[in-house]
Amino acid sequence: MDFLSDVSLVDGPFFWFSLICGVVGASWLLWRRRRWWPVVVVASLALAAGVVALTHWLLIDVMATFSENLPFETLVWSTVAVAALLLCVARFPRAAWKGRSASVAAMLGVVLLSVVQVNSYFGLNNTVADLLGTAVARIQPLEAGLQRAPDSTPGPSPSAWKAPETMPRGGTLRRADIPGTVSGFTAREAYVYLPPAYLTENRPSLPVLILFSGQPGGPADWLTGGQLRSQLDKFAEAHGGIAPVTVVVDPNGSANANTMCMDSRIAPADTYLSQDVPMWISKTLAVSTDHRQWAVGGFSFGGTCAVQMGTAHPELFPSVVGFSAEQEPALAKDRNKTIADSFDGDAAAFESRTPLFLMQQRQYPGSGMYLTAGATDNEFIAYMHALADAARSAGFTVEDHVIDHSGHSWDSVVRGMPGALDFLAARWGLPQ
Repeated sequence: MDFLSDVSLVDGPFFWFSLICGVVGASWLLWRRRRWWPVVVVASLALAAGVVALTHWLLIDVMATFSENLPFETLVWSTVAVAALLLCVARFPRAAWKGRSASVAAMLGVVLLSVVQVNSYFGLNNTVADLLGTAVARIQPLEAGLQRAPDSTPGPSPSAWKAPETMPRGGTLRRADIPGTVSGFTAREAYVYLPPAYLTENRPSLPVLILFSGQPGGPADWLTGGQLRSQLDKFAEAHGGIAPVTVVVDPNGSANANTMCMDSRIAPADTYLSQDVPMWISKTLAVSTDHRQWAVGGFSFGGTCAVQMGTAHPELFPSVVGFSAEQEPALAKDRNKTIADSFDGDAAAFESRTPLFLMQQRQYPGSGMYLTAGATDNEFIAYMHALADAARSAGFTVEDHVIDHSGHSWDSVVRGMPGALDFLAARWGLPQ
C-alpha cells in the first residue's frame, strides 16, 4: 500500500498511461467510416464548448461558486472531456455491443487524460496519497512535549544558537485545533510545521509564519500542493536547522465557505485570525514573542487574506507573502453581490477594510511584502502590480515576481516559495 500511495499522478508511468489512453481513445472516437462523421465531430466540439461555457457562466456569474474565472487550460480540457462523452453517445445508435463497449472505453480514456491534465495544472494532488488524503490523515496531534512550557523563557536568538549534534535532520508536522476563544469562530484543524531546531532540547527563539490556502480548499492543501514540509526542510538544511515555525490555519470553516478574512455578517474571520490565532501560537508554541519575527502568507484566496492581515494589522504581521493574491477579497465577480452579501450593501464599510484603501490611508514603515503570480495568470499579474505599487507608495519594502511557465496553480507556489523564504530570512536576520 505504501508503494501505491507514492505513485505519482503528474509524471512517471501513470501519467504516460493516461496519455496513451487519451490518445487512443480520441483516435477511436474521431475516426469512423461515414462521410457525415466529420460534421458530427465538429458539432460535438462546438456543443461541448457551449456546455462548458454555460456551466462556467452559471458557476461564476449566477451561483458565485468562484470569485474569479477558471483558468483557460482547465476549460479546454473540460471541453475535451465533454466532447468525448458526446461522441461516445453519437456512436451508440445501430452499434453492436462490442462497438458500444469500445466507445465507452475510449471516452473514459479521454476523460482520464483530461482529469490528469487539470490536476497537473493545479498541482494539488501529486501522488495517490495526496488524492486520498492518507498521508495527511497520519499526522499526529500536537503533543505536550512539543508545546511551550508555562514557565519557560524565550530561547537564544537564532544567530546566537548552536545546533547540537543530536538535532534531527528534518522537521515534523503536527495538527491542532485553534479555538475561536474571542471570535467564536469554528475553524477546521490547523497544521503545524516544527523545524529541526525546534526539536532540540535548547530551542532557539524561532520566527513564525502563518499560512492560508486557496478557496475552495483547506489547510491540508499546503501540505499536498504546496509541498510545505519538503520546502521548509530544504530551507532548514541551508540554515543550520533553523526555519520558521509554520502554522497553516483555516479562515473559512469549511471547504466551500468564503469569509473573505473579514469581520462581516458572514463571520468574524478577522477577529479569529488577528486575535485567536496569535494568542494560541504565543501560548502554545515556543516561538519568538517579537512580532517583527512574524509573517503571514498564502495562495490565491489565502494570498489575498495575507495581504489583508498585513495591511490591517501591521503590528502583528509586518511581513507578508502573497502568492497569486487578488487586489481585494471577493465573494463573486460582481462586486455589488460581494458588498450586498457581506455588508448589506454598505460599500464604504467593505472598502474601508480592503488593502488598497488601507494603503492609501496609512504608512507602513518597517513592513515588507513579497508578491508573485504565474506568467500565464494575466488577471492576477495585474492584481500583483496594483498591490505592489500601492504597497511601495505606503512604505512597504516590496518584491514582486512573475513565475515563468506557470499559471494560477500550486506549481507557481512551489517554485516561488524559495524566494519568499529568502526574503523573510533577510528580514528576520537569520544566519545564512
